[in-house]
Amino acid sequence: MRKPLIVGAVIVVLALIGLGVYQWRAGDGPLTEGEPPLPLPTEILPPAEPDWCPAVQVVSVPGTWESSATDDPFNPQANPYSFMLSITKPLQDAYSIDDVRVWTTPYTAQFRNIQTEAGRAEMTYDDSRAEGTARVNGELAFVNETCPSTKFIIMGFSQGAVIAGDIANQIGTRANAVPPEKLLGAVMIADGRRENGVGVNPGVQVPGIGAEIALQPINRVVQAVTPGATMTGARPGGFGEVADRSFEICAPNDSVCDAPQDMGTLLARAGDLMLANGNHAQYATNPEVIPGSTATQWTVEWARGVLDGELAR
Repeated sequence: MRKPLIVGAVIVVLALIGLGVYQWRAGDGPLTEGEPPLPLPTEILPPAEPDWCPAVQVVSVPGTWESSATDDPFNPQANPYSFMLSITKPLQDAYSIDDVRVWTTPYTAQFRNIQTEAGRAEMTYDDSRAEGTARVNGELAFVNETCPSTKFIIMGFSQGAVIAGDIANQIGTRANAVPPEKLLGAVMIADGRRENGVGVNPGVQVPGIGAEIALQPINRVVQAVTPGATMTGARPGGFGEVADRSFEICAPNDSVCDAPQDMGTLLARAGDLMLANGNHAQYATNPEVIPGSTATQWTVEWARGVLDGELAR
């Protein structure tokens, strides 16, 4: 009679021990009096950003002949008369690099001209633009990943405006490492892919369109004159989610961004279009682009307003 009782007691004790082990493994078992509670898992925090991470990174893309692949992005020297320096230098003077990091794209900004011996040795427009786009996107991806809190401004002139506009298009259509909400704005000055009604025009209205759109129907003729200069047409999707902060600035009669839309006038002015005649070189002083201002003044003031607002957050 005692043996079954003993066996039963042993089974009960073993069952309780097993239950206790299970409850301990589950983390909710009974604790012995005075036993400290098990520590909670330590919260996993994201790694701290490097000290150099700015609140805003301004990316500048110079135009043709205004940059080089080996230039210093923080102190560009390739062309001291580069138009974009009239915008970036005032910003560098106004802000600490710890707050606003101004980065000028080092790329081979060229446009091959087969009419001269020296021109035939230059990089083609297609290759130059591809190099510039890759350099900008590489920098954007690096900073975006390394500095998650950093936001961006992108701006460019002429060939650089095409590159800046293409990247604004990528960001706005979510085809870029930088999401739309991190782009504070983009400014394209003399954009060869400019469309009326796409983006925001802070200046005078011009009747024409970007040369790359106007010349696309006769792209074979363009290729015969300037091999490697593909006229890519309009940007699919425009500026997408960032259209409200993508600014297109174009001077009247600048054949790069104000090319005629009818084929007769287009053919008559084809030479001017390819040589970027008109008012293309006068954006820093031309008062007819933005009434009461110039493209340079407007862009600097706009950027400072955006930057001051962001830094005050």
